[in-house]
Amino acid sequence: MADWKFATKTIQCGYTPGDGEARIMPIVQSTTYKYDNAQSVAELFDLKREGFFYTRLANPTVDAFEKKMAALENGVAAVALSAGQTANAFAILNIAECGDHVLANAGLYGGTVSLFSNTLKKYGVEVEFFPQDITRDELAKLVRPNTKAIFAESLANPALIVADFELLADVAHANGIPLIVDNTFPTPYLCNPFDFGADIVTHATTKYIDGHATSVGGIVIEKGGFNWNNGKFPGLCEPDESYHGLTYIKDFPACPYSVKLRAQYVRDMGIPMMPFNAFLSNLGLETLHVRMDRHCENAQKLAEFLQNHPKVAWVKYPGLPGDPGYALAQKYLKGASGVLCFGAKGGKAAGERVMNALKLAAIVVHVADVRTGVLHPASMTHRQLSDSELVAAGISPELVRVSVGIEDIDDIIADFDQALAQA
Repeated sequence: MADWKFATKTIQCGYTPGDGEARIMPIVQSTTYKYDNAQSVAELFDLKREGFFYTRLANPTVDAFEKKMAALENGVAAVALSAGQTANAFAILNIAECGDHVLANAGLYGGTVSLFSNTLKKYGVEVEFFPQDITRDELAKLVRPNTKAIFAESLANPALIVADFELLADVAHANGIPLIVDNTFPTPYLCNPFDFGADIVTHATTKYIDGHATSVGGIVIEKGGFNWNNGKFPGLCEPDESYHGLTYIKDFPACPYSVKLRAQYVRDMGIPMMPFNAFLSNLGLETLHVRMDRHCENAQKLAEFLQNHPKVAWVKYPGLPGDPGYALAQKYLKGASGVLCFGAKGGKAAGERVMNALKLAAIVVHVADVRTGVLHPASMTHRQLSDSELVAAGISPELVRVSVGIEDIDDIIADFDQALAQA
């Protein structure tokens, strides 16, 4: 299995049927599991054996999806959760407590900025945002003794700025802290952050992983091999009295971070991925490689069309030569994904006219599925941000985000052409 190519893993990993069992991964829609003796249940509760005892912590369908995602990202373990926001929140809270500090890229998705700026602040975790063009030395100066992680999106939503993984990883590892990367937009098909120094990867599986706008979900994936026993992460290295004194790095050396996340946060907060969502997300994974090729191809052609259109002021897409992120995209990504941004000449009002005139592309508060969709981030998904936060995130008032679907590209281009004619 380790030698399988990516396309094979999307279909074959995670679930292996036995003789006479269902060929397709079943939906185990049950909260409850039966045991032959009390000792079996006791050992499950003490984390001394693998198995299922309550779907809030683990479920066979969710477990198979987790194993497939870990295989695709080349990680050692994964924990599937109710949403991408949950994944990013737990990825931080699993290692940062009240009084701790985290560094994060300023160009993050607006919901993540709000999560980090407002909600985590209430937990006593300070998240400090750094600019996209920060140098290695400048970033290193921001690290404090209580800094617990550096966080970035591999391809920022909607600024579409490519993270410089090696720069971020160098600073993180020089200071004994992990690099956490949200890899939602590229997916593991276009980018494997672990190959470039990341230690933890998160996804909003709601997006390209599901790919059909049916299922909200998130996941946290652990690379394995990070040195948690460096004095900065006592929660992983000291006995957990809620589990009779087990120590995560000692009792689960291969994946201590993942076990702690599940044993503490999923157990106590109760926000797991539901079995039916795991089933649908797994179906999406089976065509991920096929869909992402078409998303990239269509987005590239639409970006080139818009770049040459007389009514378009600018286009942002890392697949375009000359784009600020082009060099990093060539270095780290196998494709620039399926999302682009543009501004119509005439500013915000012209952009709204274009959006209202589109017929094939729909105005939706979603991104990254098979259907082409558009939205205006400043007034929709990122409206909770201040003017200064919008600028830091690379969002101008006229910016229109396009999630390019997998319809025929000639039809997509024709739709934007007729809409721009009315701007």
